[in-house]
Amino acid sequence: MLIDAHQHVYYHGLSPTGVVAEMDRYGIDRAWILTWYLPPGEDVPRTHAYFNPANFRPDGTHAGSTLADVIRACDQYPGRFVAGYCPCPHEGSAPQLFEAAYKGHGVRVCGEWSYRLLLDDPRSLELFRKVGELGCPVVLHLDVPYLPDGQGGQAYQTYWYGGGVGPLERALQACPDTVFVGHAPGFWRYLSGDEEQETAVYPRGPVKPGGQLLRLLDTYPNLWADLSAGSGLGALQRDLSHARQFLLRYADRLLFGRDDHGQKLQLFLEALDLPPAVQAKLCAENALRLVPL
Repeated sequence: MLIDAHQHVYYHGLSPTGVVAEMDRYGIDRAWILTWYLPPGEDVPRTHAYFNPANFRPDGTHAGSTLADVIRACDQYPGRFVAGYCPCPHEGSAPQLFEAAYKGHGVRVCGEWSYRLLLDDPRSLELFRKVGELGCPVVLHLDVPYLPDGQGGQAYQTYWYGGGVGPLERALQACPDTVFVGHAPGFWRYLSGDEEQETAVYPRGPVKPGGQLLRLLDTYPNLWADLSAGSGLGALQRDLSHARQFLLRYADRLLFGRDDHGQKLQLFLEALDLPPAVQAKLCAENALRLVPL
């Protein structure tokens, strides 16, 4: 069995029908379909063309991938999708909205969390606690607010989400009963110990010892990760010997996911010749532990 634990509909031109056609082509049985909601004050103009044009607002901002998109896809293809939804904490009532979606629309994943708000903001923590109470995981998109500028300073990043490793660790501590699934460049950059000197959004080159991500995984059993997109796959590809050791060491808390089209991650994992038991965990068993079908 193969479960894609990170996917969207009406994203990069693929409707629900297009996503299912790809799933059939690559042998993917189920997919977690996540929202990627953009509040009006967090509009990202460069991404407008990636999403459903029906989600444009009258003010010219774009709402991204919405709960309505997810519900439509799940209704159209029952049995193929797991519904995900993450309301915006700073718009109010996020815990209540998630619980209503859980009860009324069968939502079983809180995600994708992608807001210009610290992960340990009290409004975020209230949502995370409710999600944990309902037995659902949270999928986090993290991008750091600052990157080294290569000259001893820090360059502000306009499109940051969640903050750095500090807010992540405090959220893990504050919500021990909630499973957090890390994702995106601001999460995977901490795989390597040279993060404080790394100027690239998507680092390349050998993984250096001392990565904060390994410390967090060793310390907090409620931290998981998905291997999706250029961030997850890129973190593995940058150092193949480290990748295999990493996958073996944390096989119980890693998820196959694409957040993309095609089968790049699928082929990469097959080429590593992992033990069958590890491959089974990555491809489906771990996802089923978090969200039983």
